[in-house]
Amino acid sequence: MARKGFKQRPPFEIQITDLSHDGRGVGRREGKTVFVSGALPGETVQVEQTGRNRHFDEGRCLEVLVASPDRIEPRCPHFGTCAGCVLQHLAEPRQIAAKHGVLMDNLQRIGHVEPRTVLEPLVDKAWGYRRKGRFSVRYVEKKGKAVVGFRETNPRFVADLSVCHTVIPEIGDRLPELAALVDSLDGKRTLPQIEFIAGEQGVALVFRHLEPLSGEDRERLVAFARATGFAVFLQPGGIESVHALWPEQVDLSFALPDFDLHLAFRPLDFIQVNAGLNDKMIRKAIELLDPQPQDRVLDLFCGLGNFTLPLARRAGTVVGVEGDAGLVARARDNAARNQVGNVEFHAADLAKDLAGEPWMKAGFDKLLLDPPRAGAAEVLAQLPLKGIRRIVYVSCHPGSLARDAGFLVRERGYTLVAAGAMDMFPQTAHVESIALFEK
Repeated sequence: MARKGFKQRPPFEIQITDLSHDGRGVGRREGKTVFVSGALPGETVQVEQTGRNRHFDEGRCLEVLVASPDRIEPRCPHFGTCAGCVLQHLAEPRQIAAKHGVLMDNLQRIGHVEPRTVLEPLVDKAWGYRRKGRFSVRYVEKKGKAVVGFRETNPRFVADLSVCHTVIPEIGDRLPELAALVDSLDGKRTLPQIEFIAGEQGVALVFRHLEPLSGEDRERLVAFARATGFAVFLQPGGIESVHALWPEQVDLSFALPDFDLHLAFRPLDFIQVNAGLNDKMIRKAIELLDPQPQDRVLDLFCGLGNFTLPLARRAGTVVGVEGDAGLVARARDNAARNQVGNVEFHAADLAKDLAGEPWMKAGFDKLLLDPPRAGAAEVLAQLPLKGIRRIVYVSCHPGSLARDAGFLVRERGYTLVAAGAMDMFPQTAHVESIALFEK
């Protein structure tokens, strides 16, 4: 679908030479770069133009005239409409190869660094892996029904999903039931989203509602919870307003069996979406950091203790720091729950001035960090790195990793020893990676 206000032009033919960071094919037409959704490198495609920019044009693939040998039939019936999984038409081994290419390109182009060793990509199952996410909800008056799904490629619209194969089957196969539930509610026009999260004991749904729910609506939600076994929470306001509707007590947790750990969490807490890949990522991070019984390790952006507590099974002392005070409280509870005594947690905004933080004055031998998309530039600029011999950087954005890698190498005297991609989000263009730095 063309962007609103865009003057439609006749379709055109183009050869695709590359894949962009967001999973679109890249070609050139009349000297101008064109980004084409649904196209792959090596293909000749017919394109409908959907957008025009001063420096590039945008389009969508209407017909594949010459197909790539890496093209496969997308599994999902909503491919091309839903923006959740844009790489389903690319064979899975080529997906992680493309993500590896994005990582290496960012390291070279932005950070001006190259790893001595390229790590083998970390992969796990390609379908039914997503245990946490947020569905948009919209009651469409013209259709006379509620729509539940992820955003369409045109983000003004919500994709009307009958199924989602990347979400865990307990949820992904029941989207029509969720839509029917919303349809049955008096407050269906005031529910903007439903969040889902799964622990080992079951699934929790959080219904965001902009107006108070009627007693009948609450009864309908409880009936749905009883019938499905899902725990249902309500969110009438901010995060602090989330509360259980049914049952009153819910045990949400996941295991890290390699380290004899169980981590408890709340419905809107951050956890890694891909449980299998998370296990492999933790093992790889600890292998690279190589914590020893005498080491003091600092874990920044520690969340619930996903890395902190496994590290504490190997290191002498581990200090975890996180900006969300609620997550810090849960991390402390998780340490107590698992009888881990050689760890401490602190709440601090790692993008602000940290000079007054007591943990900043303590010496550390090794550092692990897992920052958000913005990266860790502010904290790395302040951190006393002199005694830290080894750093493992877990990244959810190759651009910010590349920028921070350039800083560590050129300004702090580290070597980028190894780096590699991780497929936390198969079928999507999202690139996660891990890197090792040494003095």
